[in-house]
Amino acid sequence: MSDTTGRSRTHLTRRLIQLYVGLALYGASSALLVRAELGLEPWGVLHQGLTELTGISIGVVSIIVGAIVLLLWIPLRQRPGLGTVSNVFVVGIAMDGTLAVVPAIHGPGAQIPAMALGILLNGVATGLYITARFGPGPRDGLMTGLNRATGRSIRLVRTAIEVAVVATGFLLGGSLGVGTVLYALAIGPLAQFFLRVFAVPEPAGVTAAAAEPSPGQAILPR
Repeated sequence: MSDTTGRSRTHLTRRLIQLYVGLALYGASSALLVRAELGLEPWGVLHQGLTELTGISIGVVSIIVGAIVLLLWIPLRQRPGLGTVSNVFVVGIAMDGTLAVVPAIHGPGAQIPAMALGILLNGVATGLYITARFGPGPRDGLMTGLNRATGRSIRLVRTAIEVAVVATGFLLGGSLGVGTVLYALAIGPLAQFFLRVFAVPEPAGVTAAAAEPSPGQAILPR
């Protein structure tokens, strides 16, 4: 009994570490894309555009947008988890923290590696926090909630959301460029790879009925 309890605690500890390391890395990777100045991920374009409009730091804007998106879960009857709420705050804080210590980058010789590293770390971060299985991020929950509410496919809902987000962010002054395109092409394969790398096995003695959702159930394919 004590062995089972000990394994369960170790299992939970590993999941919590993966969750918060993943969310912190996600914020850091987004900050690297900002410093590279070659284009941001779709929601990053919106965040940067709102930063240009309001003068508020991009990390704080990310937190505000995440909180607003989370409120949209209410009419969609989505239930947030620890990972959902943590996502709202940790990513934005990590983003501003990274921007505070990473100086401006100039010239393609430094910008291109920074962009590549940002995209790679984003894939690592996605694999870490999703396999922790503490609930989807606010934006992913909005996607799945609209999928359920409208009956439209995940692909269509995701595309509609991200086109609207990118267009709005770009009109507000957000950075759209080659980094945006490369991110869109690379993040799916990278996330899929790191989901397998960081998958957390169930502790011995946990039955299939009692097991938590698998990483594949925690987030739908993008």
